[in-house]
Amino acid sequence: MRGISNLHLPLHPLPSLESKSKMIEAVIFDMDGLMLDTQRMATKAWKYAAAEYGLNFSDELNLKLIGRSVQDSMTILKKELGAEFPIEDCRKRATEFYFEDISQNGIPIKPGLLELIHFLKDKSIDIAIATSTPRSLTVHMLQVAKLISHFKVIVTGDDIQNGKPSPDIFLFTAKLLNTPPGKCIVLEDSFPGIWAAHAAKMIPIMVPDLVQANDEVRSIAYAVVPSLYDAKIEIANLIG
Repeated sequence: MRGISNLHLPLHPLPSLESKSKMIEAVIFDMDGLMLDTQRMATKAWKYAAAEYGLNFSDELNLKLIGRSVQDSMTILKKELGAEFPIEDCRKRATEFYFEDISQNGIPIKPGLLELIHFLKDKSIDIAIATSTPRSLTVHMLQVAKLISHFKVIVTGDDIQNGKPSPDIFLFTAKLLNTPPGKCIVLEDSFPGIWAAHAAKMIPIMVPDLVQANDEVRSIAYAVVPSLYDAKIEIANLIG
């Protein structure tokens, strides 16, 4: 395991909401597609890179990668494209396109993010990031977006062995926060993220980006909401 940086439910009631003001101690944010409007940028980068290698990178294939770690994404691509396709070279080229796009255009943040962050700080709720993105890219993106100082703990795909939908990344984040999993809300835009939060016995709230919630995800999410503004309302109701 690499070094850790301390950079400074179904749509129905939870099983028990007694003393709900004390129930929530932390909110854990996914990053890409949830805080940062980067999924479309990543898709464009992969399409450009794949085209250089004579491949049409389909939207269907792209959706299978959302929320996955680099290792899991490579496994999916190898299965879909075959062992002969130069996946690592294509990924490196996609990364180059991605960084060029960030350099030229910056990183847009999702509407309602800053308002939610400030609301949680005012309520003395710890906030953390748990993202499948590698640490070096995570830190760079958060610095570009001027968000890195807001978070008590940042856990990335480099820090755990099993990526989402395994609960490992969320359980590890809760451990660093010294917070019981049941007192953590997780904000996610992907199916693997919601599955992982549910498996960790946390309180998953989905804010869809490129992938809309299906019946399965709705059955395990505490709520599915259209924006972070709406997520703030759900969280405010939970913390009292």
